Amino acid sequence: MTAPADVSLLVFRIAVGAVFLAHGYNHIWGGGKIAGTGRWFASLGMKPGWLHAWTASLTELLAGVLLIAGLFTPLAGGMVIGVMLVAWITNHRKNGFFIFRPGEGYEYVMTLTAAGLLFCGTGAGRLSLDHALDLDDFSWWTAGGCAALGIGGALGLLAVFWRPEPKPAP
Repeated sequence: MTAPADVSLLVFRIAVGAVFLAHGYNHIWGGGKIAGTGRWFASLGMKPGWLHAWTASLTELLAGVLLIAGLFTPLAGGMVIGVMLVAWITNHRKNGFFIFRPGEGYEYVMTLTAAGLLFCGTGAGRLSLDHALDLDDFSWWTAGGCAALGIGGALGLLAVFWRPEPKPAP
């Protein structure tokens, strides 16, 4: 018998996976396409912008597919954490909490970061490829490692590539 938690994880995985697929798709093929996304990343101080546009977009697409399938779910959770922490720090942090504020606050990326942490710790549940392939017997090391991969990847990327323009003196 399927537990309510497994159904809940399935619904949540599909929802978060769909959000990530949509964002990755939009960054590559929507609006200003990947070139526009690259210019936007560069404007945030992520140099070179094209590299980070591709990296973030492909990570979003892959994380979305993995979450929907419930495959390598802790790793997908780490990918969610990494992308969202970079977005939080480079673009949303300075705008306050609420998403409806000018420039968009960080409540949305904070929530998705927490979702990534959840997937690192819980996995996908029994309604997943992880369970069908017997890949869901993981430890604290797996959960912590995937969370650390997302956090460390984001912080490392920012340390090496983030060069925001200095703010003008008042």
